[in-house]
Amino acid sequence: MTRFDVPEMSCGHCTAAIRKAVTTLDPSASVDCDLNVRVVSVESTLGDEAIVLAMKEAGYDATTVIAA
Repeated sequence: MTRFDVPEMSCGHCTAAIRKAVTTLDPSASVDCDLNVRVVSVESTLGDEAIVLAMKEAGYDATTVIAA
């Protein structure tokens, strides 16, 4: 599972748009949005770049969270 920082994500509409953007490209993807920390966790066959691009096309800038 890959985590993405999505600073503009602030409400249920945001999470729905992000989920739709990712699952449109990979219907079997698992997308978990945590509004409190504005992080989206995605389990998908898509690469990180494709997921970031899908979120960007939905109107949300995202960056991959690198585990320390």
